[in-house]
Amino acid sequence: MKKTIISFLFGTVILTFLSAQPGGLQIEGKEVFKNEDVVFHRIDEHTWVGTGNRMANESLYLVEGSDKAILIDAGTKITDLNKVVAQITNKKVTLVATHVHPDHTGSAIDYFPEIYINPADTLNIPMMMPNYKGEVKFLEDGEIIDLGGRQIEVVFTPGHTPGSTTFIDKDAGYGFSGDAFGSGNLLLTTDFSTLIATCEKTGRIMDKYGIKILYPGHFFGKNFETRQRVADMITLSKDVLSGKVKGQENPKGMLGLNLIVNDYGVRINYGENALK
Repeated sequence: MKKTIISFLFGTVILTFLSAQPGGLQIEGKEVFKNEDVVFHRIDEHTWVGTGNRMANESLYLVEGSDKAILIDAGTKITDLNKVVAQITNKKVTLVATHVHPDHTGSAIDYFPEIYINPADTLNIPMMMPNYKGEVKFLEDGEIIDLGGRQIEVVFTPGHTPGSTTFIDKDAGYGFSGDAFGSGNLLLTTDFSTLIATCEKTGRIMDKYGIKILYPGHFFGKNFETRQRVADMITLSKDVLSGKVKGQENPKGMLGLNLIVNDYGVRINYGENALK
């Protein structure tokens, strides 16, 4: 019953999220796989984005090196996901998660014997992935995942959840940020001070490595996270904390997120406890 309620609540938020996205799915890369649960498009020669259809085009990213690959997130409910990705890459695939929410770590994680997460999201496991029988392992902030000729840096980016995580490919000039910056509509379950620190940290990393874009957790083809968007989140967050900007009541908000601000092209849903 509890799992059903959580799925319903997330479904409600996703309907709101969808209404905020213009134009629907517009991914330009070549389609390499499609079934009733997911479609994969090519980003570049060794990177693919999968789009699920259960909760607002939830995105999963297959990132391949010369020796092995990682799957960033697993969507909501994609049957035989391990077999699906095996049709795209012949490399061994390890599952990592941007955060523990059912549209990113849904039942499809059951096809993998282990999953790597930020330990700060452990508190979400009993409610968000209660039936997983595999081994939960932990990522470390700043660690390098060596895929063979391709290195992915783990960057902890709390805000959306305590354990939200971004994966940076500095050589490719992009990263994968899950819902850390909202995919256009951020649900802030921590607080604004945490979000500001995350945005400042991410901005420094983007500047250092020349990262142009971050692929979000709900990718529609145009809604990249950019350096400017990260900066605008800092500005809006500080405006909220200073009282310059007042949140509007959002009676349809879930998880206690009953307030919303929308400025600088940034939309943040939050609760009273985020005002610190």
